[in-house]
Amino acid sequence: MKNCIKALCLLSVLGMSGCSVLPDWMDARTWFMDDEEIEIKKLKPIESQFMAQAKWERSVGDGVGEHFSRLKPAVAYEKVFAASRHGMVKAFERDSGKLVWEQNLAIFKDDSWYDGVAKLWRSGAPARIAGGLSVSYEKVFLGTENGDVFALDVNTGEVKWRAKVKGEVLARPAVDEGTVVVNTGAGVMFALDAETGEQRWRYESEVPPLSLRGVSAASISSGGAIVGTASGKLAAVILNNGQIAWEQAVAAPTGATELERIVDIDVEPLVLGGMIYVVSFDGTLAAVDIRSGRVVWKREYKSYRRISLDANNLFVVDNNSVVYALDRRSGVELWSHNSLRGRQLTAAEPVASYVVVGDKFGFLHWLNQSDGKIVSRLQVGGDDVDEGIYTDPVVEGRVVYTQTRDGELWAIETP
Repeated sequence: MKNCIKALCLLSVLGMSGCSVLPDWMDARTWFMDDEEIEIKKLKPIESQFMAQAKWERSVGDGVGEHFSRLKPAVAYEKVFAASRHGMVKAFERDSGKLVWEQNLAIFKDDSWYDGVAKLWRSGAPARIAGGLSVSYEKVFLGTENGDVFALDVNTGEVKWRAKVKGEVLARPAVDEGTVVVNTGAGVMFALDAETGEQRWRYESEVPPLSLRGVSAASISSGGAIVGTASGKLAAVILNNGQIAWEQAVAAPTGATELERIVDIDVEPLVLGGMIYVVSFDGTLAAVDIRSGRVVWKREYKSYRRISLDANNLFVVDNNSVVYALDRRSGVELWSHNSLRGRQLTAAEPVASYVVVGDKFGFLHWLNQSDGKIVSRLQVGGDDVDEGIYTDPVVEGRVVYTQTRDGELWAIETP
């Protein structure tokens, strides 16, 4: 009833005035939001120090829609690679945005008779790409919710191999030392040969009765595959043979209900200088020694977003979209920024002397690394949540590449 009254009031105002200009944070849909959501959508004015410029914009299929996804672009070999959930994978020239190739991985059950012309107007069943893209060894590696892992040629998009694994691939593959490591929602991590897709080994971890939708992507370092688990553990698996080097409990379940006991480590472990940095959903940020698995320090931060780093500063975006900077050596908090609370921020990605975050309303925000002050802002997606930014920005030099839910890929230059 309250929303109906708001709508009628809006129509009355527009009818009396003939023409009305609403603030940029408000449109007709705002009148059907509750007060809390309206406050979240409003943006406080900033003193802009520079204006970021869009270099180019391209479409990548239908994007990911309303689905949970960590599907983000990858930059390598002077190209930008991006994909849609349905199955469209495209490669663009990094500087110009010119299309190099496209490959449709959608599922066509009757491919015995359809041809390339038919494929242009038949959408097929969705490939359900969700695991993100990794590029190495002249190949683009990606995974799907159907349990498929693909390797595509970086120059042509040709499918070099396809492998099947048990479980949904919800995180991007890790690739190094001739091995592709994929983690699945079933709690099983697989190692595949980068040239053939042949399985080398598997590692299984415990999955509680209730856990988050996502999973941790693996990191490969010092001859090991390092991964977070749904039970709050960090594990190091020897890359050559799949044997466990060590497992360390970073977060411990507490509470009376399964919901209260969620302790997933859903972030890709960040490895630097013999130290691993991870954060859990229940509120544990930890630095762990890579050789022994010993916890060096712990702090209380809740997050399912990837940790980033520049010099000695760690950047964490928590579950409420508060951005923090911490000293990586001690875990001491340097600053926090909370004016974007509730906007479902992406991870904070360093670019030049700033960090950039995206939000569900399609805005990119640049924050000073030194004090966390917002110094610039740019809207690239529509202000509706189904057009917003849902995944971490990717930075190459001073250019930020970001993807919106409706499939728009943007290249934004930071002055």
